[in-house]
Amino acid sequence: MKIGLQIYHFDWPGSPENIGSKLIEIAQTAERAGYFSLWVMDHFFQVGSAFGPPEAPMLEGYNTISYLAAITQHIKVGLMVTGNFYRHPGILIKTVTTLDVLSGGRAYLGIGAGWYEREAKGLGVPIPPVRERIERLEETLQIAKHMWKGDQSLFEGKYYHLTEPINNPQPLTHPHPPILIGCEGEKKMLRLVAHYADAVNFQLGTPLKGFPLWLTERYQKRKELLTRKLEILKAHCSKVGRTYDEIERTVLGTIKLAPNAMNTAEIVELCQELAKIGFKHIIFNMPNVHEIEPLEVIGKEVIPAIAGL
Repeated sequence: MKIGLQIYHFDWPGSPENIGSKLIEIAQTAERAGYFSLWVMDHFFQVGSAFGPPEAPMLEGYNTISYLAAITQHIKVGLMVTGNFYRHPGILIKTVTTLDVLSGGRAYLGIGAGWYEREAKGLGVPIPPVRERIERLEETLQIAKHMWKGDQSLFEGKYYHLTEPINNPQPLTHPHPPILIGCEGEKKMLRLVAHYADAVNFQLGTPLKGFPLWLTERYQKRKELLTRKLEILKAHCSKVGRTYDEIERTVLGTIKLAPNAMNTAEIVELCQELAKIGFKHIIFNMPNVHEIEPLEVIGKEVIPAIAGL
């Protein structure tokens, strides 16, 4: 079992002047503590509710994760997850390739169809209807495979047209950075996972107060919901002739290690439960990540306890 960390907010004491230095402290502490992966969101506005109001500090994802890759050595890095319609696919694949090369082969391509209408409209980005967003995502996945195998021939899709998709240098990760699709949809999105992805991410939810009700309900019903999604993914894999165990199953949830919230025994128990369901990589949001000590405690008391799961 592997533990990852997503940094989802930047409004700790001293922000914004200390954002850069605090991010270095967080990332290097996570790496020393044994975290497997490090992520930031692909948002331009904060997402609301207990995560913070839209006006709260938010950094552009690929600049931020590149900064964190530069000050670490081993931890995997990526966006949880890229909103597909924010960037042209050819530019996105070149961006992730650059991250992989400069990080020494540590990049993921985390990607999804995108959803946050307020930030898209707020910044003047056209947001297609849901069906079109999923179709565009599939074309991006096709373009990723096309470019990452070194194919410089014309790509002619319904939405995207690349006349000469040169991608040099190619990624250091072979055959390419893992493609992780973050999704909820069980018919179309999980079909894309089965057909194109190396990893999938589902929402675990949270036991913490103040977060959206659907995340609380997701956490309460986690075993039933996550088990069903994995069974549906298995069925999609069978239909496309894909081996289910080739796909890394990951979940993203929000926890807080603090006297009035959760303790390490509860986090270990949660990891054990998720391992039994079929997950091997858990990514945590931590509201108090800037305090640093919670990262260190998880490194000492949780990561060693669940390493063999």
